[in-house]
Amino acid sequence: MTTIDPGRSDMHQILNPRGTDAPTDPTPPAEELDFSLILGGPIYQIFVRSHLSGNGLELLNRRIVVISALAWLPLLVLSIISGHFMSGSALPFLRDVEAHARLLVALPVLIMAEVVVHTRIRSVANAFLTRRIVVREDVPRFVAAVQSAMKLRNSVPMELGLLVLVFTVGVWLWRSQIALGSVTWYAAVENGQLQLTLPGYWYAFVSIPVFQFILLRWYFRLFIWFRFLWQVSKLNLHIVATHPDRAGALGFLGRSAYAYSPILFAQGTLLSGFIANRVLYGGELLSSFRVEAGVLIGFFLVVVLGPLVMFTPKLAQAKRQGLAKYGVLASRYVEQFERKWVGGGAAGGDELLGSGDIQSLADLGNAYTVVSEMRAIPFRLSDAIRLAGATAAPLVPLGLIVLSFEELVAQLVKILL
Repeated sequence: MTTIDPGRSDMHQILNPRGTDAPTDPTPPAEELDFSLILGGPIYQIFVRSHLSGNGLELLNRRIVVISALAWLPLLVLSIISGHFMSGSALPFLRDVEAHARLLVALPVLIMAEVVVHTRIRSVANAFLTRRIVVREDVPRFVAAVQSAMKLRNSVPMELGLLVLVFTVGVWLWRSQIALGSVTWYAAVENGQLQLTLPGYWYAFVSIPVFQFILLRWYFRLFIWFRFLWQVSKLNLHIVATHPDRAGALGFLGRSAYAYSPILFAQGTLLSGFIANRVLYGGELLSSFRVEAGVLIGFFLVVVLGPLVMFTPKLAQAKRQGLAKYGVLASRYVEQFERKWVGGGAAGGDELLGSGDIQSLADLGNAYTVVSEMRAIPFRLSDAIRLAGATAAPLVPLGLIVLSFEELVAQLVKILL
């Protein structure tokens, strides 16, 4: 990770993190912009010092194994010791779909997502410079936004606050709203209160807080990214109405949202495990959770794609200006074209066949079509569908709870045909 030398300007160091004294270029190569949502903060530093991570997020498998084992393996051992592994309650440990989905699927996916987000979002931040979207005069303000994001990412008070939050509000929320209100491997209900078992204490005060902290830290990183985009949206941006991405050269922002697909998948996994336990052991109907599933998918689409709408005013303005300018240009060209080729103004030696005027008219029409089709939002419907699919994918196996595989396939065939 790039270190900051207090003896040099912040702008010079961010645009030249290799420490050279060459003049700064307002559009440096992508690899030279020091931007990462992941490579910073006290927990990251602890992982590096404890050899659970390299400076570039190496040792991913080691992190997944160690953290998942810390959260899940003691539960396995303690449930066997206490007699809650395969029996001993209405919901033994082996059959707790929600716990296994949370700790063996969602938790590893959230850890893996760090590598995905670091790689893709770093290049997205660089694209504002390498594509010359940020005008030269506003490069210092862009660098200041990068520096502000990195300072917030490295905040010790914020991560300490998250730890306090998960051990207070997080534990209370799990015990009062999420835990099943019946006899399970982790708790029994006495006088309306959960009385934790031996493995239940580890689950409530280690496994759940570890998972909640990693999840909340992702929400914090999303906040940093959205705050950065908001600051960039206030800069003077060079938006090209005729750019072929139909988004004024900002179409890469919609594709950047794919980096958050693992986080959405993990959220869908949480809901899937939550519903499975309540259908299998709580006596509730699968169909009664349709609203929750729809709200979850809609909410995370708004969370991931909603902030991109901050660029809509500039995109809409660029489209209006582009239509006006190309409309005037098209009118002038068509008028001259008709005067020459339709009104008989062409010289006697001019031949229509093979004339470049026809091709120029077609090119002008194509350019005007691109401007007309320019979107006021930097993402497409297909981007939203892909993210919705990532969130909903873990919910699909729930159909096997109430239907056999053959019945589920038959229902899908009827829907498709």
